[in-house]
Formats: sequence, structure tokens, C-alpha cells
Amino acid sequence: MTECLGCMLANKEQNVFVIFENDHITCFLDHEPFNNGHVLILPKRHYEDVDDLDVEVAYSIMDASRLISKAIKQLYTPDGITICQNGGVFSELTHYHMHVVPRYEGQQFAEFYQEQPFERNNLESLQIVTINLRNAVRNIIEEG
Repeated sequence: MTECLGCMLANKEQNVFVIFENDHITCFLDHEPFNNGHVLILPKRHYEDVDDLDVEVAYSIMDASRLISKAIKQLYTPDGITICQNGGVFSELTHYHMHVVPRYEGQQFAEFYQEQPFERNNLESLQIVTINLRNAVRNIIEEG
């Protein structure tokens, strides 16, 4: 699917801030993060919905969500992490993707779905977040 934005992002045909990747998936920062460390996980092959995924790709996505969650917890000490996926007409990419979102007490999850951008004065630059998360992921992998 050469016209699919999700395929282009997952295969780095568009500029993305990659945190982690393997043969099946690419993990990169959301371009409009809810909080520092908000990561998207996309399969490199085109899938639209969770029930389309083959087992190996599904496992890669879940394994990456665990890895990214650990790195986010180490770096940003959130009060919790929300992992979500929107399918069908609710998927703005028309390509399966999973969000891994650090959250803090007092943040309503409905804010994540606002039409208007929310105040993001405290967000670090995407370059800094990328470097920090890459290093944290690498350390977690090395520690086993």
C-alpha cells in the first residue's frame, strides 16, 4: 500500500523519531504527544485492525509495548501508562497502530481525544525525548 501514511511512517519513508524497531514493527514518537514519551507502535506490513494481525506481528507489538512502558516509567515516572488502539473509522491512519501514553494523576483520558490541541508548554523537544527513550530501551534490553 504505497499510499498508506501508516506504511510510510512504519517504513521510515516519512520523518519519524524512532525509539525502537525490529523486523516487524517500528516504534516512534507521536508528532503531537499527549505527554513526553508518547510513542506509537506500527507494523511495517499493512494491517488495518487488530484482528488482521498475524501472531508474530501481534507478539512484536505487545513485546514492544512492554519495553517502551518500562523505558517511559524509568524516564518520566508517570502515575500510569495507557495503552490503546483505535480501529475502523476511529483510526486516523487506516493502518493499525498502538499508542503507549504516560499519564499523570488529574489528567482525564478524554483530553487525549480533544479536537483542539491542549496546552503543551512543558513538553521536551522530540529530539531530546528520542535520545532519552532510545538509551533507556537499549539499557533495558542489555540488562535482559
